[in-house]
Amino acid sequence: MKVLVTGTAGFVGFFLAEQLLRRGDEVVGVDNINDYYDQRLKFDRLAESGIREHLIAWNKEVKSIRHPGYRFIRMNLEDKNELMALCAREQFDVIVHLAAQAGVRYSITNPDAYAQSNLIGFLNILEASRHNKIKHLVYASSSSVYGMNEEMPFSVKHNVEHPVSLYAASKKANELMAHTYSHLYRIPTSGLRFFTVYGPWGRPDMAYFLFAEAIRKNKPIQVFNHGKMKRDFTYIDDIIQGIINVMDSPAQPCQDWDPKKPDPSRSSAPYCIYNIGNNNPVELLGFIQEIEKNMGKEAILEMKEIQDGDVIATWANVDDLINNFNYRPETPIQTGLKKFTDWYNNYYSTEKSQSRKAERV
Repeated sequence: MKVLVTGTAGFVGFFLAEQLLRRGDEVVGVDNINDYYDQRLKFDRLAESGIREHLIAWNKEVKSIRHPGYRFIRMNLEDKNELMALCAREQFDVIVHLAAQAGVRYSITNPDAYAQSNLIGFLNILEASRHNKIKHLVYASSSSVYGMNEEMPFSVKHNVEHPVSLYAASKKANELMAHTYSHLYRIPTSGLRFFTVYGPWGRPDMAYFLFAEAIRKNKPIQVFNHGKMKRDFTYIDDIIQGIINVMDSPAQPCQDWDPKKPDPSRSSAPYCIYNIGNNNPVELLGFIQEIEKNMGKEAILEMKEIQDGDVIATWANVDDLINNFNYRPETPIQTGLKKFTDWYNNYYSTEKSQSRKAERV
């Protein structure tokens, strides 16, 4: 297939593009490479995929030197004209939309970034899908939409009307917008509520990355809610397999959907929502101990109260993915964290860093 993947300088987008290329798909990746976190890491991900940094310019196509089927374009999805022109020219089969302004806490201090990227950008993706007969739009939602809901494990059948951050609200809005377009224009849309993705090449703003960095630099780790938090950490390989499984099966109208007892994860339109997680929550302190073991150093713990916008626990009910796609997250937390810390120590070693810098140009 010919696939547009947004956010390919990001963590999940980078791995998805690589996997699609390995199986023979043609991929066009787009990303604005913003400075929400270290741009160097984003450029290095692109370099791993064969995209030379010195060739990257706004709205200019760069071909990969490693993958004949991969092209990259630096683009803001808020630029509707550029996005529409790209989709009209390329005639994609599928769009996997992973680009977004991420971060729960950042949304409290920078709300405008979420309105532009997560709302306007997503609307433009929907319009491009509508006008270019996209066969399937898959997009990233988030476990954050569960908000004040405390019924565990989180199910796509649960009410998600009480978000506790603007980031979460923007992701819930994406689901509502997608349903509208599925209903009005019969565009198959599938939303994936990600549960704390981790692994090599991950996001530096995520807890596991911050923990490793603090341990390496002998700095204190801020442990919120005194460590009484649980997260359904999901290894990147398991996430990618789930995305591809869903991507290959466009959403279908639910034939027995009952408007008097509506299932929020399905519709009479070609629309569906899935949780994509490990279905095995881990306590934060145990998670830190595993990183300590891999780093060979003890952490300096600084206990804090819970922060605004945080939730106590996440736990994914993935029954729909299991039943529909035989989805089975297979990576134990010990294995996944070992792979992450091995990559982290290698990436931040001085010799390797100099080698990557030479490769980029």
